[in-house]
Amino acid sequence: MRLFEAVRLALAQIRVQKLKSFFTLIGVTIGVMFLIAVVSIVEGMGRYMEDDLVGKVIAKGSFEVRHRPNIELGDVDEAEWRSWRNRPRITEDDVAPVSEVLAPTTRWAMLGVDQLPAESRYARPKQVQVNCVSEQWFAIKNMELQSGRLPTAQEYELGTPVVVIGEDVKTHYFDRLDPVGRELRIAGLPYEVIGVAEKQGSIFGISLDKFVVVPYESPAHRLVNRFKVIDAIIVKSDNETAMKADMEDVRELMRARHKLRPAQRDDFSLETSASALEFWKKIQGYLVLAGIALPAIGLLVGAIVIMNIMLVAVAERTHEIGIRKALGARRRDILRQFLVESTTLSVVGAVLGILSGVGLAKGVEAISPLPAAIALWSVFVAVGVGMGVGIIAGVYPASRAARLDPVASLRNE
Repeated sequence: MRLFEAVRLALAQIRVQKLKSFFTLIGVTIGVMFLIAVVSIVEGMGRYMEDDLVGKVIAKGSFEVRHRPNIELGDVDEAEWRSWRNRPRITEDDVAPVSEVLAPTTRWAMLGVDQLPAESRYARPKQVQVNCVSEQWFAIKNMELQSGRLPTAQEYELGTPVVVIGEDVKTHYFDRLDPVGRELRIAGLPYEVIGVAEKQGSIFGISLDKFVVVPYESPAHRLVNRFKVIDAIIVKSDNETAMKADMEDVRELMRARHKLRPAQRDDFSLETSASALEFWKKIQGYLVLAGIALPAIGLLVGAIVIMNIMLVAVAERTHEIGIRKALGARRRDILRQFLVESTTLSVVGAVLGILSGVGLAKGVEAISPLPAAIALWSVFVAVGVGMGVGIIAGVYPASRAARLDPVASLRNE
């Protein structure tokens, strides 16, 4: 029997016996549905962590020199926290030596961050995140403006009190007014708004737009960076290879400045988006394995159900099998017929499971902060699993049908 004919017969059986087919396919459908849904949510979380959570905090292709990691997703014991607190802080005195060891085309910027009160004549005072930065910060962060302009090189050098604000700051302090050219007082210090940054979005419901950016030398940095302490030196290299070379040069410099012996651990942090995501990558791998392993229970049940249904089909179609053999059908023809029917049933269940899984993942994304991203490989795996389940479940019924005696089969009514 030709493959197409066997598939056609299997689909005809599904159409004729809809209720039985539904219960036949439900195990495979549920197993594949949860496989697709779990993998999609985990994949979406991975992209969310990489692009939104870490990608917006640490620019891709860059690293940050800090006294301790800025993002820590894993468990940190008390001893580690104590060691971080006792580390020497990064200061303005470290900036010039670090910049000197970098490649000529490498960009770098200082960063000081703190929460300070801000107010305008149009709204009540409120705390905002104040970023005191040097000239290359916007280029490294790849942050664009929705209106206005960036500070000029001269304004950075002179410490002119100008400010670029985030979307939430604009909404709170200026409502529907155009903020460009208006005054925003930061810790009582008057600043002229010169630009509004593009919307950064949120992370797990926490807005990333409650910030202002001012030139490092402007008056607010005396409140943010007391005793010349800075939060980070941000470095962005031309490519991955250059970044590794820059990181190694900076590491050697900082170890020398901190007078560390070869056996001593670094007492500073060189943090990249990849290093910040190391713990998440481990968790993601476990979640994907769980997402594949747990639906296996449903697939096992589905395989058993398909096997039983196919055995019933063999019993019901014994006379038909006898006629086929009497007309010249060989054992392998009968074997192939039932294997194809079993596989077709299972693949149909897998396809329904894929559609249901996509719908479930999108539903979870719609009603919760969990994002979803359909991984193409999971669709192929689901179809492959469906075919595998059908073949495994159909082997015994097919071999039983192929071994039937044609004379005895013809006598069966």
